[in-house]
Amino acid sequence: MKVIVLGAGIIGVSTAWYLLEQGHEVTVVDRQPDAALETSFANGAQISVSFCEPWANAEAPLKVLKWLARDDSPLLFRPKLDPWQWRWGLSFLTQCTDGAFERNVQQLVALGRYSHESLKALVAQTGIEYHRLERGILHFFSSQKDLEGGAAGAELMRRHGVDRRVLSRDEVLRVEPALASYGPRIAGGTYTRSDESGDARVFTQELAKRCAARGAVFLYGHAIDGLDREGDRLGAVRIHDLASQQPRTLKADAFVAALGSYTAPLLRPLGVHLNIYPAKGYSATLKLRRPERASVVSMIDDARKIAVSRLGDEVRIAGTAELAGYDTGLDSPTARVRCQALVRRYEELFPGVADLSAPNFWAGLRPSTPTNIPCIGRSRIANLWVNAGHGTLGWTHGAGSGRALAELISGQRPALEFGFLGERRSGPTWAGARRATAAAPSQA
Repeated sequence: MKVIVLGAGIIGVSTAWYLLEQGHEVTVVDRQPDAALETSFANGAQISVSFCEPWANAEAPLKVLKWLARDDSPLLFRPKLDPWQWRWGLSFLTQCTDGAFERNVQQLVALGRYSHESLKALVAQTGIEYHRLERGILHFFSSQKDLEGGAAGAELMRRHGVDRRVLSRDEVLRVEPALASYGPRIAGGTYTRSDESGDARVFTQELAKRCAARGAVFLYGHAIDGLDREGDRLGAVRIHDLASQQPRTLKADAFVAALGSYTAPLLRPLGVHLNIYPAKGYSATLKLRRPERASVVSMIDDARKIAVSRLGDEVRIAGTAELAGYDTGLDSPTARVRCQALVRRYEELFPGVADLSAPNFWAGLRPSTPTNIPCIGRSRIANLWVNAGHGTLGWTHGAGSGRALAELISGQRPALEFGFLGERRSGPTWAGARRATAAAPSQA
């Protein structure tokens, strides 16, 4: 079949790769001049199967209320006169129960494990290099109460087959000695050796090059003007070249919407209403002045809900979420506070290690669903498929989401327990299951 993929982030490019593997003819459309220049550009760099936990849990509503007045809070809700924001928020509240949390975790971990296996096989096949570090992910806590919550989260992950171990303070420092100066303020942590980290932008751009070498057509610098429906099918996508303003109409047998947060508004005129809303995340990338003293193991700082990942001679600090619409600017007072908080926290953890004079700040929109479960599968329109809504886990779930959708389009059933679009299923629940740690993003 001829398939058009809308979006060239980690999700869209992964989908294109696996469609090529299935023998399809692929065209990818993106408004940017290269792949991975929006949400996939400067995220937290973590492949974190061990932290596939939904934001929504029984304690989340109270924590969000406490954070409303703080510009530097991990999860900031900015109410707007936007019915889609309120729809998302109300649906989020319905997921703040122990039963819903457990069901959502089951699907997120299943997709995470499937995706990690897919990524490892893909890297072995292609040889792509992207500052990959297979050193696990360390999650450290600054209070005994938070550590107890982390231990409960680790137990939950172990029930789902993820070996997330609970560590004492001394064990945390043995895993990552670079934390020594902050060590007295660490209560303990959890560690998952099987997790890893790497640069999502570099990986996606390299994978896009390999797709092109296999015959995929990439129409960079092209904006999408609309989708033309013909009965119960999609007939064409209307685009135009941003440089020349030349319009084009593309026809195909199947279409894939993988535009992150912009997927939902694009599909609404067709009567496809996805509950995806943007969560603005921030990151700071710093040059290392003393790389020998910098951390190597990717980590999550629970007190600030941020991720810290080593990328060669740089370090990426990323996290927080702001539900405030489609703004990606860095000039507002809130944005400046949140960016500076990332740099300030890194200096607290690793004093004198990074060059703070020229931080590279970034903000991107993580396409979030109330459950944190992405929308993968066929829409109500027969030949329109969706791969969006991955929130903070786009890098973790990217390869598996692309592979699974390519299999579905090819008439196959992916080998994982997951509720694809049109076939949502509820998994088992466990009485009394509870997550005690705060619900807030860190992978950015």
